[in-house]
Order: sequence, then C-alpha cells, then structure tokens
Amino acid sequence: MEELSCETVFTLPVLGDISESVAVTWIIMAVLVILSIILVRNLRVENPGKVQLALEAAIGWAQDFLEGILGKEGRRYIPYLITVLLYLAAANTLAPLFGFKPPTKDLNVTAALAIMSMCLIEYSGIRKNGVGHWLRHFTKPVPLVTPIMVLEIVIRPLSLCMRLFGNMLAGFVVLELLKFFVPLIIPIPVSFYFDIFDGLLQAYVFVFLTSLFMTEEME
Repeated sequence: MEELSCETVFTLPVLGDISESVAVTWIIMAVLVILSIILVRNLRVENPGKVQLALEAAIGWAQDFLEGILGKEGRRYIPYLITVLLYLAAANTLAPLFGFKPPTKDLNVTAALAIMSMCLIEYSGIRKNGVGHWLRHFTKPVPLVTPIMVLEIVIRPLSLCMRLFGNMLAGFVVLELLKFFVPLIIPIPVSFYFDIFDGLLQAYVFVFLTSLFMTEEME
C-alpha cells in the first residue's frame, strides 16, 4: 500500500502539490535533454567518432525495428515511440539505481502514457483511412459486434497501463520479500534482473504493443 501511494515532495504556487513521480519525471526529462545536447554537439559526416557511430547504430536499429512493424507510412510516429522508449527505460532502470521510486509505479503515470498511446493509435487509423472508414470498421464483420469494437478502444490502453504498472510493482514486492527473508546474497542478482533487465523489457513491451496496435488500426 505504501508503494501504491504517491507522496508529495513539494508544493508550487501555481501547480500545487507535486508528487514524487512528477518530480522524478522532470529529472529524467532534464537528463535526457542535456545528454541529447551534449551528444549531438559535434556530429560529423566524415570520420565520425565512436560515440556518434554508437548513437547512429542504436537509432538506426530502433527506426528499422519500428518501421518493420508500422511500415513506411508509419515513419512519422517513430520519433514519438523512441521518445517513450527512452523515457520508460530511464524511469524503470536509472530511477531505482539512484534511489528514486520509478514513476511507472504510479498508476497515474502509466495511465497517462496509455491514454497518449490510445490517442495516437486511433489518430493513425483515422489519418490513414479517413473518418468514414474508421467509423465503419466498428460495424465489421457485422453491426452486432459494434459494442465490442468500441470497448476495444478502452481495453487497449487499459491493458498497456495495467501491464506496465503491475510488472513494476510486482518486481518491487518480490525484491523486498527476498531482502527480508534472504538479506545477503540472493537479492543482488535478483535486483539486477528487476531493476535493469525487467525495466528495459517492460519499456520494450510497451512500445512494441503500441506500434502493433497502431499497425492493426491502420490496416
């Protein structure tokens, strides 16, 4: 229950109470922006450095992977998906390593990400096929399934939200139980799994499912 609660870390005159998840998100945003500025300052076409080559390889892999799911017509959505991937990777791994509560343990954060994905998924289908086709697809294959098709709009973001939140919270609970019962050796590799590997895996799954839902909607 303590992990489900969202503590207020400070209060601002206009914004009011600022929760820990929001404060940590601001820190992650600042770090990603600063790193982006530092890493792209000296880009070169000829004789690029090792850092530039590594960045180009990583971005190129992400673009090729997402384009393989979305197709060429979905290229416009790749920057957003990569941004979400970077945020989730940082939130799930760097935050706990530096002693912060991961923002993804806050149901409000995962719900907000899921709603953003839902809007993007529906927008991609409308932009690709038009409003008329988007409305008609709710009646296919027969009008009788319309309530189920409409409900699917809610089910998709709900599944994204609860999957991310549930996995992050479950990992924390398991790790805390191990620390309590076996406090010395076992928690070290398990902590590595839940704080790093599982965090990166959940970031990958969230972005992969979002892009997969977008592909289905555009088709």
